[in-house]
Amino acid sequence: MGWPQEPGRELLLTVPPDAHGLRVDVYLVQFTELGPSRAYVQRLITGGNVHVNGRPVKPAHRVAEGDEVWVMVPPPESPEDLRPEAIAIDVVYEDDHLLVVNKPRGMVVHPGAGNYSGTLVNALLAYSPNLSGIAGVMRPGIVHRLDKDTTGLLVVAKTNEAHLGLTRQLKERTIQRLYWAIVRGQPGVEAGMVDAPIGRHPHDRLRMAVVPDGRPAVTRFRVLERLGSHTLLEVKLETGRTHQIRVHMAYIGYPIAGDPVYGAGRGSRARGELGLKGQALHARELRFDHPITQEPMRFIAPLPEDMEAALEQLRANKARSQVH
Repeated sequence: MGWPQEPGRELLLTVPPDAHGLRVDVYLVQFTELGPSRAYVQRLITGGNVHVNGRPVKPAHRVAEGDEVWVMVPPPESPEDLRPEAIAIDVVYEDDHLLVVNKPRGMVVHPGAGNYSGTLVNALLAYSPNLSGIAGVMRPGIVHRLDKDTTGLLVVAKTNEAHLGLTRQLKERTIQRLYWAIVRGQPGVEAGMVDAPIGRHPHDRLRMAVVPDGRPAVTRFRVLERLGSHTLLEVKLETGRTHQIRVHMAYIGYPIAGDPVYGAGRGSRARGELGLKGQALHARELRFDHPITQEPMRFIAPLPEDMEAALEQLRANKARSQVH
């Protein structure tokens, strides 16, 4: 079973082999893309909303393969509880119609189950008195999103007119979003395309997967740098499915380094790979036409420090291997 789409419902999970021995809070927090932070999961546990094999447990309880984990997600807080928060954000560009921000790793874009504070939306509410309302009360200004642990550029609409113009460009695929990704392995080609439909995983509803009845999804990639055990890729989205790049790269055998959900050595074993704090995926470049002035806009965000350090490590390893 999967995480409830509407909070206030129950969830029942069976612990898979690769989660054997994990703390129950660590096991549950792996499902970050669906909302919960570790602090939120721990509040659920200490509040008696998580049982293992029918008994309440503490956050440090370690699960075993085959354990049944029951979770009750309480109803969401009301939109009125969504508050502005003075969280520092990296604003790359701003005018009367839109913002471009460089999202850090670990920040959820908009509120959801268990994430009613600390999100980019909370920060935007404090930063700007004007945000478009088209996306709903819980997602003011949000035109598109990035996964919690994916870094990089997002455009935010201040006005409904700008929001409609940007949404149209997304639909027509004229907004260009270029990512840099460190993947495991060495692709056999210098450039390629993955055209494979993506939908819910047939056995693990918490993940996405390439499935025959999924929605069309196309990802293009090209090699920027070969680094021995890993490769730096530039990746371009032709569509915008949930977890698209992560799913497609894993599907063709080159998972994103440090990805705890789709990477090689899932779960806690993927965390810390190359010193990364999450998947090595960065929305580096964003191009679009300004929705009001029609002026071509292009922005580039530098890689986060952990990705830069991982690349330096890989380059050093490659240089040493060529000496010997």
